[in-house]
Amino acid sequence: MCDEKYMKLALAEAEKAGAIEEVPIGAVVIHKGEVVGSGYNIRETSQQTLSHAELIAIQAANERLGSWRLEDCTLYVTLEPCPMCAGAIVQSRMKRVVYGAPDPKAGCGGTLMDLFQEERFNHQVEVVSGIMEETCGDLLRTFFRNLRRRKKDS
Repeated sequence: MCDEKYMKLALAEAEKAGAIEEVPIGAVVIHKGEVVGSGYNIRETSQQTLSHAELIAIQAANERLGSWRLEDCTLYVTLEPCPMCAGAIVQSRMKRVVYGAPDPKAGCGGTLMDLFQEERFNHQVEVVSGIMEETCGDLLRTFFRNLRRRKKDS
């Protein structure tokens, strides 16, 4: 299945974040079967609020395609997008977003609210959730378990 194939690429991005002790979230933007943007969370490293995986991947796709409109693109991300990222996805006119694990604290793809299907916006985004959910969730749970252990030990 294509969704799993591309989610594996997003997971590889997430692992890059985890390797530098960032929250392991990864994203890829796919256009006509090709990766046109990718990114992973670097918020702690950069000390920039906007350094979420989705925003980095969207910006790379904008540059690669030479357009702010990503109408024929799908974004794959390991964790359900937050309000900021969901807003950027809607504003980019993304066709689809596919996410792995739900985010009970900030998820705006249907968990806390659904910004993607908000009819008051001029664009709605198709959402597919739960692709490789267990793998995506396990990556995050392991990261936070290890973080708590390190903090306890120090």
